[in-house]
Amino acid sequence: GKAALDGFGQEMQGTTYGSIQVEGHTDRMGSEAYNQTLSTRRAESVKSYLVEQVRLDPARIGAAGMGEREPTTVAGTCPESMSRAQRITCLQPDRRVDVEVTGTR
Repeated sequence: GKAALDGFGQEMQGTTYGSIQVEGHTDRMGSEAYNQTLSTRRAESVKSYLVEQVRLDPARIGAAGMGEREPTTVAGTCPESMSRAQRITCLQPDRRVDVEVTGTR
């Protein structure tokens, strides 16, 4: 993940941007409250990295936890009948951070 964020930072060099929105996501395992907290921590962690390591303007970066509300896996794709390990692997695409930039190049 850090390598991807470093690459993103290099792409942002010399770019004029209005804002960056960082959204953390989780899979549907665990409670809704836990997943909300986890997704928020995930987004805040990426924001911190972008500010501290990549040196982007913190005033232009927002971070939000989306919890389990926007999965990339289709319902029924990873049924509870799978073993826990298989289900964790199957739901991996849902555990992510999306970064959206608005502005001009």
